[in-house]
Amino acid sequence: RADHIWLSNPVLVRGLGMAPVIGAALDGRRALMLCIASLILVTFTRVLAVAICHLTKNRFRPVVYCYSAALLYIPTYVLLYALFGSDLTLLGIYLPIMVVEPAIVKRMEFSDLEPVRDAFRHGFNNALGMCVVLLIVGCLREWLALGSVFGIQLSRSVLPMASMPAGGFIVLGVVCAVWRALARKHKEYLKTEARGTLAAHPRKEVQDQ
Repeated sequence: RADHIWLSNPVLVRGLGMAPVIGAALDGRRALMLCIASLILVTFTRVLAVAICHLTKNRFRPVVYCYSAALLYIPTYVLLYALFGSDLTLLGIYLPIMVVEPAIVKRMEFSDLEPVRDAFRHGFNNALGMCVVLLIVGCLREWLALGSVFGIQLSRSVLPMASMPAGGFIVLGVVCAVWRALARKHKEYLKTEARGTLAAHPRKEVQDQ
């Protein structure tokens, strides 16, 4: 569960944060914008909400999480506008809708109150997992639809449909299937290694005796 990038990715494994990946990550530049927004909102919303919940004895948790995300949206938008200018409008509604993104507010379902340091670590890892998927899907869709990555022309268009939401579903589904298959193989490998270690450990103790 601690591996939010590979084995417990919030998007490809737990099904969170799929709306911006499908609706707005149409190319590498838009995916990069969403990555920065995710890193700020997912990480610091969790930190701010946990800090406030510590002060309020964990009361009003849903309200705290929602208002923390809304409060952090304003500086996030200002920062993104300073970095990308009017290109930020390309994200449409998918940037403000991240305030109620399940990857942010799902934590309010749990009643246990984590330390602020753990909140930062878990929030950052979740955001990093989202960023990996955003960049992979965004760059892949740009290459399939336009034959370029971050505006650099690499080949001709392979699948123009990739620039549409329907194409986003297809690309994300293929990436998810491949990702989960590789993750399952990795888990099986880890289990096999663990069984081998446990089986060899008693024999080593007997030899030592």
